[in-house]
Amino acid sequence: MKRNVLIIGAGGVAHVTAHKCAQNNDILGDICIASRTQKKCDEIIASIQRKDNLKDRSRKLYSRQIDARDVPALIELIKETKSGIVINLGIAYVNMSVLEACIESGAVYMDTAIHEEPNKVCETPPWYGNHEWKRRDRCKEKGVTAILGVGFDPGVVNAYAALAVKKYFDKIDTIDIMDVNAGSHGRFFATNFDPEINFREFTGTMWNWIDRKWVAKKVHTEKWVYDFPVVGERAVYMNGHDELHSLSKNIKANSIRFWMGFSDHYINCFNVLHKIGLLSEKKVKLSDGQEVIPLKVVKACLPDPSSLAPDYTGKTCIGDLVRGTQDGQYKEMFFYNTCDHKDCYNEVESQAVSYTAGVPPVAAAILVAKGVWDPKTMVNVEELDPEPFLKLLGKIGLPTEILDRTPVESLA
Repeated sequence: MKRNVLIIGAGGVAHVTAHKCAQNNDILGDICIASRTQKKCDEIIASIQRKDNLKDRSRKLYSRQIDARDVPALIELIKETKSGIVINLGIAYVNMSVLEACIESGAVYMDTAIHEEPNKVCETPPWYGNHEWKRRDRCKEKGVTAILGVGFDPGVVNAYAALAVKKYFDKIDTIDIMDVNAGSHGRFFATNFDPEINFREFTGTMWNWIDRKWVAKKVHTEKWVYDFPVVGERAVYMNGHDELHSLSKNIKANSIRFWMGFSDHYINCFNVLHKIGLLSEKKVKLSDGQEVIPLKVVKACLPDPSSLAPDYTGKTCIGDLVRGTQDGQYKEMFFYNTCDHKDCYNEVESQAVSYTAGVPPVAAAILVAKGVWDPKTMVNVEELDPEPFLKLLGKIGLPTEILDRTPVESLA
């Protein structure tokens, strides 16, 4: 059994993951939270203690300072902490260094987002092929388990697609992944996770898998009003996203698209920032000769996403609408989860966007620790059996709902 968990990062998602690891530390063992700013790790530990979420008090819960770009230091930290599982929740720029440290040390690697280079936005598809997948052979040679994108989207939505293939469809035409936050944080404008990474998703080329080929779309130009369970009718817009880059390879579907919900107010603010250049990742020179990156300035001016949690109300709804056939009959099914912001805050002092991303890697870690998920190579979530993952998620906070939305006329 692999035990002892090292969490890299101390943001909103790491906060949730640490709480959930603590609730399951009878299985996962000691927990170390490591970040460039150790104080943030200690604040997470204080939150866990405040909520009394440490299940086995004989196990260690502690922090360390680390520069996640320093591979030798990471290897030493993994060895020092005797960590069998590393959950990388740092900024997406550090994925390759953390993965490298795991390959060299033999620790299990997990992350929740695709790797990014600071000077590249929305890389050419399939994006995983530019970085992570190049190390798959080394993982296999060394018998190292690396589970990529095991948050919610990517992550749980990948498992929904795998479940659709396994149990509900013989052939799949389309998978529409839809992510809606129907909550309210009461601020004029804010992002629900790291603003720098959030905005970079929408300032480059939007790639979707349509008719079995990659198609470029402009952000916020294709709109769809969908009637979601629980949260009702919401406008979603086609965007590119991490999971499309692996699902296009591993799931046989004619089209796989990603849609995200935005309010008119969010789009207006985004458009102003974007059009005047404040979302650029390129350096600009000020009149005094100082160079700054506009996107980092905007990030510094916006609220810390973790600060939104106490006042957040409402729910999220994230799921896969799958269309295809089974036994020659057309069908549509919606696999989804809804999550309540206030409930998340009451349990782990977080908001639902961080909660939905932070719980899945803990479920994956438990499955690895028990030997249920341990392929000893690099995989994306849809390459693993979805049923034990989704069943466990239901037990620890993210239950799956399944709706048959096949139009009545198609059944006639």
